[in-house]
Amino acid sequence: MKENFDSAFEQVMKSEGGFVNDPRDPGGMTNHGVTKKVWEAYVGHEVDEEAMRSLTLEDVKPLYRKNYWDSVDGDSLPSGVDYAVFDVAVNSGVGRAAKFLQQAVGVEADGQIGPHTLSEISGQVPEEIAIKVCDTRMRFLESLPTFAAFGHGWTNRVESVKALSIQMAMNPPAKQTEPDPTPVVAQVDPLTEAPAVEADS
Repeated sequence: MKENFDSAFEQVMKSEGGFVNDPRDPGGMTNHGVTKKVWEAYVGHEVDEEAMRSLTLEDVKPLYRKNYWDSVDGDSLPSGVDYAVFDVAVNSGVGRAAKFLQQAVGVEADGQIGPHTLSEISGQVPEEIAIKVCDTRMRFLESLPTFAAFGHGWTNRVESVKALSIQMAMNPPAKQTEPDPTPVVAQVDPLTEAPAVEADS
């Protein structure tokens, strides 16, 4: 749901934390969950450590929407499912997040969330989808060679995401309705019943 992006982003930021440069992490230099490589691709030029350290949440939020939320069609996903899939996309890649979702709803896992996937989602229970996505994600993480180093943190993250996703699915926010545009009413000349034209000054 588009109404969930801000809160989903806030939750992801709680998991990602600030600047790190752990040699055991293949992502390398990272701030607010954004690797140096990803940030350079987003801004279109190379950056140094000082630039990475100075990144703010306001700087990276548009990147998260474009690269991750929009890429998994977060606006179209049910509440709870959107957050679960978004967090996978951030942590393990957009294609993998889409496949986990497709596996959860029983469609071909081609990594592209399209009309067929969305149609299948609409006929299923959102909290059950979110649980399946998180369980599939956990099995994937356990298979990684770096699980010994990062597994404890990953496990806590997935369990936290699962719990909040279920809560969001069971208590979705009210959808925001777009206000109708105010109609433009032409001023009519009472003598001619023609639209009045203002004279240039």
